[in-house]
Amino acid sequence: MLSFADLPALTGGALLQAPAEAAAPVLTLLLDSRRVAQAAGTLFVALRGPHHDGHQYLPELYQQGVRLFLADRAALIPGGVAAYPGAGFVLVADALTALQTLAAAHRAAFPGLPVLAVTGSNGKTIVKEWLAQLLSPDELICRSPRSYNSQVGVPLSVWELRPAHTLGIFEAGISEPGEMPRLAAVIQPTLGLFTNLGPAHDAGFASRQQKAAEKMQLFRGVRTLFYCHDHAEVHEAAAALPATVQRLTWTRHGAAEAQVQVRVEAGADPGQTIAHVRYEQAEHPFTLPFADEPSVENALHCLAVLLWRGLPAAEVQRRLLRLQPVAMRLEMKQAIHDCYVLDDTYNNDLTGLDLALDALRRQPRRGRHTLILSDVLESGLPADELYQRVAELARRHGVQRLLAVGPEIGRHAAVLRAAVPECAFFADTAALLRWFQPDYFRHETILVKGARRFEFERVVTAFQRQIHGTVLEVNLDALVHNLNYYRARLQPGTRLMVMVKAFAYGSGSYEVASLLEFHRVDYLAVAYTDEGVQLREHGISLPIMVMNPSPDSFALLRQYHLEPEIYSFARLREYLQAAEDGPLPAIHLKLDTGMRRLGFAEDDLPELLPLLQRHAGTLRVASALTHLAGADEEQHNRFSEQQLAAFRRMTARLEAALGYPVIKHALNSPGIMRFPKAQFDMVRLGIGLYGVEAAGLAPEALQPVSTLRTTVSQLKRLPAGETVGYGRRGEAADHDRRIATLAIGYADGYDRRFSRGGGEVLIRGRRAPIIGNVCMDMCMVDVTGIADVQEGDAAVLFGAGLPLTELAARIGTIPYELLTNVSERVKRVFVAE
Repeated sequence: MLSFADLPALTGGALLQAPAEAAAPVLTLLLDSRRVAQAAGTLFVALRGPHHDGHQYLPELYQQGVRLFLADRAALIPGGVAAYPGAGFVLVADALTALQTLAAAHRAAFPGLPVLAVTGSNGKTIVKEWLAQLLSPDELICRSPRSYNSQVGVPLSVWELRPAHTLGIFEAGISEPGEMPRLAAVIQPTLGLFTNLGPAHDAGFASRQQKAAEKMQLFRGVRTLFYCHDHAEVHEAAAALPATVQRLTWTRHGAAEAQVQVRVEAGADPGQTIAHVRYEQAEHPFTLPFADEPSVENALHCLAVLLWRGLPAAEVQRRLLRLQPVAMRLEMKQAIHDCYVLDDTYNNDLTGLDLALDALRRQPRRGRHTLILSDVLESGLPADELYQRVAELARRHGVQRLLAVGPEIGRHAAVLRAAVPECAFFADTAALLRWFQPDYFRHETILVKGARRFEFERVVTAFQRQIHGTVLEVNLDALVHNLNYYRARLQPGTRLMVMVKAFAYGSGSYEVASLLEFHRVDYLAVAYTDEGVQLREHGISLPIMVMNPSPDSFALLRQYHLEPEIYSFARLREYLQAAEDGPLPAIHLKLDTGMRRLGFAEDDLPELLPLLQRHAGTLRVASALTHLAGADEEQHNRFSEQQLAAFRRMTARLEAALGYPVIKHALNSPGIMRFPKAQFDMVRLGIGLYGVEAAGLAPEALQPVSTLRTTVSQLKRLPAGETVGYGRRGEAADHDRRIATLAIGYADGYDRRFSRGGGEVLIRGRRAPIIGNVCMDMCMVDVTGIADVQEGDAAVLFGAGLPLTELAARIGTIPYELLTNVSERVKRVFVAE
């Protein structure tokens, strides 16, 4: 691990001021002052650009507790280094170069680690994410978050490498000559994959051949390179690599040199493709769960890697069928009036347009095909030639309506009108949204494709806004806020385990776990083995504790690197017996100090400790934990202190018997708030992450993460004297009423105890009481006093303005139950700024 004292020699910089702790470890690299998670061990790199200067944020970061800084202009440090007592400053010639040097040194600390680098014009992020999914049963993978493939993104990605990882997968993108050698020095790949070569960033290079050669520099030191032999420019550039680089290529055009021969045909299901693959004298048909051309090509890249690794064909097929689409890449979304939106908003080059239009053309749904397109910014072509080719693509793929946004595309309206039957042109996205009316779109498929600066996500939102349905909206920014709130209360060095059991308290296990991995928590915890398996198969590589493993799942624990909680002699002996078939993961010992639910009691130690000692060669204890029975209530503080005292006694005896220290953890979310001196080595964050401060000490400090919302399906006028719903439980009233039927019921997880006024919902910012019984798929509310309610309006079941704590109290339960009861049939929508 690098320390601050290493930085001057490593970066060629000068030490301006030593920190209070001279050998302070560098744990986190920070570039964004808004993203401080844990100040201890954070090194802020003050990057400068055309529109920003990181130096100006130094006072703010110092106030937040950051004490390690790397700058490249001493004159730009506000107040000079003397204004930051106890902080360390290293001055370098160029902050970006220093950032890359630090990441390269970190990568070099893992000399035997295989690392796969991915580059190309399109598909880098999808291939990276799919490979992580496909290889996760065999490997603990560190990969680039999102599409971190730039001069800044790559070093941040590589910095996430840890000793537990068995494979790295990083993507790299460039826009001009000379950039790739810098990224190659950071990634130091042992394997490579080149997706394709398109017109993106053509303007930065003298020719396509030069661009291919520049990208290929990433792979000069790899052992094996994967690519499609049919991409002539890629194949030509690969020929210039050193003879030490083995090439494994695949072809759909019968190239004799290619090791993998592929023939594709449409599957019986419109959403599938059959790939007949011949490799090493064997031929197998594989079903790919996609029909659009971009996804098929990306899947074939991944298939080549799986074949090279020697996986059996049946296992390859099983994994391929589990592939999940990657957000922001041709994502299909249900929209208004029986429409569907193909969301490809951030892929804005000519090749990407061709591939996306091919996907649009292949859609099996009836109805018109509409293209919403912005100015194309990354083609490298003269404007006249560019939009002539756009028009030809639109004509060839059967686009029937074009909505064009931007000043440049508008100048070529004539050529586009000649190719597409119906066209409309808008100066900017705001003009398109002012024109937008839901009734203009019915029973059609709409491809939305634009450059980032046009913010076409607003267009996608407009199409989805009036969908009738029920969704659980999960605010990832709020989740990060809550994570950082609890992290700020931890002592330096205290580790953090986060509970993602029960579908991450209803919020969506993989999505939440992926965010937590990005923000570098230390451990995840799930209730059952299959939950951990699902996380691994989605590429999550953090250590995972399984709280209630069954003996029949021990083989899966070994296969997926999952660590069981062991709480009884019966389960321990079963685990020891299973270990005779091969090494098993380390265990977490549950100690019962007063909860009286699960765990070894203090009286069990005379039998437990010798048993552990006898099997010390085959079984390692990773941690010891206990659970406080009343951490959320002050009246139980004395009992909690007694539990903590017992835990200290028990773990002291355990460590003495084992001869090595174990991670010790006792505190849950309310315990973190009430017992800061009992953090031991690690704490377990659960309900607090999701916005419920169970200790009641700072309820306003957390942000609600989840909002359950549905829509008004129908409005009815109810005359005086009439009842509502099953059993006529919605009692008659002496006045006329207006009743709204909502598209949610107890099958969606909306508790039946909310019936007959037990619950309320928010419509147009006003509360409306439940009337009658909550039904399986519907419930009714009284909106008599709320003006202008219309069918299709949103109704909030819980969220801002209707907190979980209040609703739980109304029906005599706890917020945990309301969150975890939300059915998995309710679509999760993840939002972030």
